[in-house]
Amino acid sequence: MPNSFINELLSKTDIIELINTKIPLKKYGKNHRAFCPFHIEKTPSFYINDEKQFYHCFGCGAHGNAIDFLINYDKLNFVEAIEELSKLHGFNQIYKKVNLTKNILQQRVYQYNLMKEINHFYIDMLNNKSTNKAQMYLNNRGLNTEIINRFSIGFAPSDWNSLFKYLTIKNKNNKQISETGMFIINNNGQTYDRFRERIMFPIKDRNGNIIAFGGRSLNDTLPKYINSPETEIFHKSRQLFGLYEAIKNNNKPTKLLVVEGYIDVITLAQYNINYAVSSLGTSTTSNHIQLLFRFTDTVIYCYDGDYAGKKAAWRTLEISISFLTNTRQINFIFLPDGEDPDSLIRKEGKLLFEKRIVNAKTLSEFLFNSILLKVDLKTQEGKIKFYNLTIPLIKQIPNEILQLYMVKKLGQFIGIPDIDQIIAMINKDTNKKINYRIPQIKPTTMRILISLIIQYPSFSKFVPSLKEIIYIKTPGIYLFKEIVDYCHSSPKITTGQLLERYRNNKFSKLLEKLVIWNDINEKEIAKKTFLDALNHLFNKAIDERFNYLIAKERIQKLTTEERKEVYLLTISQTKLNKKNNV
Repeated sequence: MPNSFINELLSKTDIIELINTKIPLKKYGKNHRAFCPFHIEKTPSFYINDEKQFYHCFGCGAHGNAIDFLINYDKLNFVEAIEELSKLHGFNQIYKKVNLTKNILQQRVYQYNLMKEINHFYIDMLNNKSTNKAQMYLNNRGLNTEIINRFSIGFAPSDWNSLFKYLTIKNKNNKQISETGMFIINNNGQTYDRFRERIMFPIKDRNGNIIAFGGRSLNDTLPKYINSPETEIFHKSRQLFGLYEAIKNNNKPTKLLVVEGYIDVITLAQYNINYAVSSLGTSTTSNHIQLLFRFTDTVIYCYDGDYAGKKAAWRTLEISISFLTNTRQINFIFLPDGEDPDSLIRKEGKLLFEKRIVNAKTLSEFLFNSILLKVDLKTQEGKIKFYNLTIPLIKQIPNEILQLYMVKKLGQFIGIPDIDQIIAMINKDTNKKINYRIPQIKPTTMRILISLIIQYPSFSKFVPSLKEIIYIKTPGIYLFKEIVDYCHSSPKITTGQLLERYRNNKFSKLLEKLVIWNDINEKEIAKKTFLDALNHLFNKAIDERFNYLIAKERIQKLTTEERKEVYLLTISQTKLNKKNNV
C-alpha cells in the first residue's frame, strides 16, 4: 500500500477528535489525557499530543498514531483500520484512490463483492420452486417473508458443486474463489461446495459487508450448524451475527441482547426486538465484549437455565468484569428448561419476554448467588472461602462505585460490619502499578538526535547537509540522514506520520522505543538538546576527519584538495554554531 496514501489519510485525521469519539478526553496543558482504555487505572495516565499526532500511556506503555489506536481499541487489523479511516474521510472506494491494480484493499473489495454474489445465488436457490422444502422449513419456524429478506437468508442446494459451477460459469478467478472458504478440495483435487442442503445465514461485518456464512441443516444432520472457516476477512472471535442489523438504524442502542443462535436473533427481530446479536456458536471472548461496549453501555446475556448455561454465564462474567467502567453494566437472563429465545417469545409474546430483560439479574446478583452455592456461610470456614472466592473478582472491577457496593455486600455476607479492612486489602493490589518501565537505553548522541527529530520533525531545518560527514563511524548516521531527508521533503509531517513510514520496517521497534525514551515536552528545551547533540556530532566528524588527514600527512604528503579540506574543517564548526544561533 503506498506510503503517500497512508500519509494523506493521517494528515486528514485529527487524533484528538478520533480518540474523543471513543473515550472522553480532557485538555491538560498542551496535551489531552484520559483514563487508559488498554488497562485498568485509578488516575489518568493516557496522554495524546495534538502536534505530534501521537498517544502514549505512562501506565502500561501503549502508544502509537491514529492507525495504531484503531487497531488496538477497535480490534482491527491494519487493512481494516485503513478502511475505517478512509470511510471517515469519504474515501469509500479506497482501492481506486490508491490507484493500484493489485493490492490488499482491492482484494478485500473483490472478496466482499464475491461473497455478495454468493449470497445472491443462495437467495435465488431459496426462491426456486424446486427447493420448496427450504421455504417450508422457514415457514415452519415461523419466519415471515419480510424478516427473511431483511437478513438475506438463502439456501444451499444438495448438489455437490452447484455454487462452484455457478461461479466458474461467471469466469470467477479460482484462487479468489478458494479464498472465500466456501469450498473444499478433496484428495483427488476435485472442488465441492462446503455448504449443501442447508439454510444459509450471511454473516456481516459492522459495515454490512458479507464476510462469511452460517449454515443450518434441513434434516437435523450433524453438525446441525456449521460456519465458514476463518479467512482474510472473517475472524469468528471478533464478529457478532446480527450486529449490523442492530446498529443499522441506531448506532448507539441503549442495550444489546446476546443470544445463542441465528434463529434466535432473527425471531426476536421479527417481534421487533431489534437489539439481539449472537456470538456465532463460540464462547464469549474479550474481543466480543469490547465490540459490544463500543456500541452500548448495557449488555444482557441470555443463557439456558440449566447447569451448562450457568457455567457458560460464569465464564462470561469472569471475562467481562474487568471491562465494567463507570457507565457499563452486564446483566444475565436464564431461560426456563427446554426453552430458547425463539420458542419462548412465540409462547409468551414480546411484552412478557421484554419483562424478562427488564428483570434480568445484575452481575453482582449472579456473582454472589453463584458463589453462595459453593459455600456454607454458617461456618467460619465457609465465610473464609466465600471471601477468598469473591475478592479476586472484585479486585478486577474498574468501576469504583460498583466495587464499593460489592465490598459492602461481601461484608454483609461474611458478617463484618466494618469493611475498611476489606477495602484496604483490595486497594493493596488494585493500586499496584502495571510493571511498565520507560525503555532503558544508553544515551548516545545519535540516539538523542533520532529520538528528538521523531518527536519534532520540524527540527530537520536545523540540520545542514550531512553529505560531508556520512563517512563517520557512528551507528545510526544513515538512518538519521534518511529521516532528515524525508522531513525536508515533507515539512508538515508529524510524529505519527513519521512512525507510520517505518511500520514493519527493521527500524520500527527501535524508533518506537526512542520516541518514548527521550520524551521532552518543552519544545525549547528539546531544541537546545537537539542542537547540542548536533554540534557534538559535527565536532566528532570534524575531529575524525582532521585526525585522519593529519595521520596521513605523516606518511605521505596531502594533495592540494586535502590541504584545502583541513582548512575548511577548522572553520566548519564556527559556521554551524552561527547557523544554530539564528
